[in-house]
Amino acid sequence: MKQLDIGVAGAGPAGLAVALFLSRAGHRVEILERFATPAPVGSGLLMQPTGLTVLSALGLFDSIHGLGSRIDRLHGADAVSGRTVLDVRYDAAPGGRYGLAVQRAALFNTLHDAVAADGIRIRTGIELAVSETRGDRAVLKDTQGEMVGDYDLVIDASGARSSLVSGSGSAPTVRNLAYGAFWATLDGQGAAYDKTALSQRYDKAKVMIGLLPAGRVQVHEAERVAFFWSLKVADVEAVKAAGLDRWKAIIRNYWPDCMPFLDQIGDWDQLTLARYAHRTVLPPFSGRLVCVGDSAHSTSPQLGQGANMALLDAAALSHALANHADIASALAAYARARRNHVRLFQLLSLAFTPFYQSDSNAIAWVRDRLVSTIARVPPMPGLLASIVAGTLIDPFGPAGLTECEWRRDYSLLSGMA
Repeated sequence: MKQLDIGVAGAGPAGLAVALFLSRAGHRVEILERFATPAPVGSGLLMQPTGLTVLSALGLFDSIHGLGSRIDRLHGADAVSGRTVLDVRYDAAPGGRYGLAVQRAALFNTLHDAVAADGIRIRTGIELAVSETRGDRAVLKDTQGEMVGDYDLVIDASGARSSLVSGSGSAPTVRNLAYGAFWATLDGQGAAYDKTALSQRYDKAKVMIGLLPAGRVQVHEAERVAFFWSLKVADVEAVKAAGLDRWKAIIRNYWPDCMPFLDQIGDWDQLTLARYAHRTVLPPFSGRLVCVGDSAHSTSPQLGQGANMALLDAAALSHALANHADIASALAAYARARRNHVRLFQLLSLAFTPFYQSDSNAIAWVRDRLVSTIARVPPMPGLLASIVAGTLIDPFGPAGLTECEWRRDYSLLSGMA
């Protein structure tokens, strides 16, 4: 592939990662961001072996590892009976894999600092509206109809509500999910929680409360914890109207150990409401516009794959461009490389969602009594571990990646913090 002029829409993890890959491959890259100052959105997230392998390929593994909290299992219990209904351990599958919980700000800063170090240009305060293909070029226009860029290729990394893809020939159908979640990042000092697990409590499938150790943004800071409470988006205003104290009392009754975290919340503004939708752009390109991350595909967060899938997209697109002589062939190869992995994990996320976020008591009963029993019978523990890790089918080869060596001396990386 000749040297290309590439515009990347969006300075989130997908946009920053793909800009790094392509700039290092010799292309001229600039990032266009709608905010005046690029910044992360959200609380904590779980980096899976897939996303960590991409960061390793970018030379950022040690940096992110020094900021995160190693996660060895996902554990969930019935809030009323205390019965364990979810216990997925990464070591149930071979290879020594694990997860790494990080604050979104830590992931953003790690990627953003690398972009700055590489001298990649970021243009801010640009609200993009449309990408137009003109011959062999892609023209970006803002909401005022003014041209803001002219490129060989535009990469849409602007998220699930992208205006670029909605105006393209691959505009997807969007299915908004009924349940969302309140999120907050809070201090964990003095609180009782499992520092090596994503811990959850359930009341049927209507209530889900979670604690995720989320590391730190800077190496000398105290570790923090991501707290989340699942609820129907339609009920948000009613919950707020009932008052913060009533909401806290409900959570305290379910899970008293959450009180040190709840005591830190004095205003609804400290909570971020996350809304979820299922959408797939097929194919993930149109003309000279190609989508990565949530602009290409999004689903519920039940398997914690969002940021990891976005990073895999970035690696796969770079790999395709490096191994094909023209853009059309490269984009088709990128779509093929990601198709099976994306479709499988979207399907799995949709299948798992009703068991943890729905109004069905019957489904919750099946989860608590049947599924939790089957999950302990070999080979299910290993299969579930591979699902959570994002490795049920090979995500690495099609993206041109070699998986991390997980049996490295973790203590040395921890000591960096």
